[in-house]
Amino acid sequence: MPDTLIFVDIPADDPSAAARFYAEVFGWRNDPRPEGVYHRMVPGGQFPNPDGTDSAIGNLHIGIFKADNARPHPRPAGVAPRGLSQDGRKPRVWLLIGDDDTPERILGEAAARGATELWRDHYWSTFNGYNHAFMDPWGNEIILWGKAGAAPAIPDHFTRE
Repeated sequence: MPDTLIFVDIPADDPSAAARFYAEVFGWRNDPRPEGVYHRMVPGGQFPNPDGTDSAIGNLHIGIFKADNARPHPRPAGVAPRGLSQDGRKPRVWLLIGDDDTPERILGEAAARGATELWRDHYWSTFNGYNHAFMDPWGNEIILWGKAGAAPAIPDHFTRE
């Protein structure tokens, strides 16, 4: 069996506020471990089988860690760097838009809570998806992915590649 991805962690200078942001924008359960230091965000549900029923595989989680003392670490005080990265490329987090949700709602809720909309309405033919993106208040780039389907009707105003 290959090595398995189980978590992706994103930094914040205020993990409690970041956890509230993600709970309010996406409806995820906030699981502080402990409050203000590390928060596991639990989207819930299971990955679906091809027939739409739940598989035995749980959805991936996102962790939010305190940038000035990333845990776990062998040194109790952690190590540098202790600030949020503001310049240059960073990892991006891709989220599949649920069938009962819309990118407009997500982008609006995120912006209302301090996020910056980066772009919207883009079709990526390589993976047949509609994409939109925002930067959360802590500088993390979130890309929303919408399924385009077997014969996508790409709106004229969408950019394409």
